[in-house]
Amino acid sequence: MRRVVVLVAVLGLPSCAFAAKPAPAEQQAPVMMFVGDSFTVGSGPVPPWQTYASQTARLLGWQPIIAGAGGTGFCNEGRAGRTFQRSFEVELAWRPAPDLLVISGGHNDRRWSPERVRGAAASLLSEVRAHWPETRTVVVGPIWMGEPPKKAYGVRDAVAEAARAGKVSFLDPMRRSWPKEAVLPDGVHPTLAGHEGLAAWLAAELA
Repeated sequence: MRRVVVLVAVLGLPSCAFAAKPAPAEQQAPVMMFVGDSFTVGSGPVPPWQTYASQTARLLGWQPIIAGAGGTGFCNEGRAGRTFQRSFEVELAWRPAPDLLVISGGHNDRRWSPERVRGAAASLLSEVRAHWPETRTVVVGPIWMGEPPKKAYGVRDAVAEAARAGKVSFLDPMRRSWPKEAVLPDGVHPTLAGHEGLAAWLAAELA
């Protein structure tokens, strides 16, 4: 009988006595996604969480999701066996739409004609627009830490043309010069300091 009395007494208390206080609403950081090559995903001694892509997100207070693979490009499949468009499809397209998508590259497309590069970039941008019509998209041209070869300018111009035709912003890192300490001994990829410089530049452009 005592158990019954105690149970009735507990159930008789006002419901507000056990109501949990609502948790304070937390403001979620905007999401920025990247598709890119080894500059974006990391190479050599620089891991993915220290690349310019990750550091740009940290500078802006955003949440990064990074896709792509070394050696890839708008046309070039690299060892991964996929282009930027395929990386977008298999790594990003199934996710909820981000606040910002950055497509960065072209360094590995210098063996392809500018016409092919422009067509591939336009195809990717068209698919992104159809899939995420409300997502802001920014295209970053080929990254060269040293003096770019002549063919790199043709690739850069082709990517820029595709971006303009797709009505998205184009940012050109080839207009910047980088100090020697920003380049790894391979003469191609950025050191940690180089990634920091790229991140500061990109964050300022995006802001």
